Amino acid sequence: MQGMTTNFKASKALKVKKEAGENAPALSDDELVAMSVRELNQHLRGLTKEDVVRLKQRRRTLKNRGYAASCRIKRVTQKEELERQKTELQQEVDKLARENASMKLELDALRAKYEALQCFARTVTCGPLASGKVATTSVITIVKSANHSPSSAPFSAPS
Repeated sequence: MQGMTTNFKASKALKVKKEAGENAPALSDDELVAMSVRELNQHLRGLTKEDVVRLKQRRRTLKNRGYAASCRIKRVTQKEELERQKTELQQEVDKLARENASMKLELDALRAKYEALQCFARTVTCGPLASGKVATTSVITIVKSANHSPSSAPFSAPS
């Protein structure tokens, strides 16, 4: 209902201007951009072809400015979002690199421990054995000797 009164007022303003002898319609830029094509055509009735072309061109120019402004805002927003995602992903990459380095250190320590155990196994073997096997008598001897003196052996069980 209010749109009808606005149209009526704008239409009245056009008629008043025409009667006053002015060729230009009394429309602000905001009104021109906001009105529908139907409303625009109603306002254009009775104007000269040149005025119609000029008014339509002005409306198109104003609408294009609005579209360009919204595109700029959208582009800036997207750029900020992509930069935020880039920062998050870079932090994730840094975290994974630190975890990878930590795991490599742990793997190197486990390898060294494994090699030390293999070396120990080779030293406790008696006589020629098949490669990779430890003499069971040597291991049992070590365990038994630890059980004989419970006060000094670190492996002894509490009584």
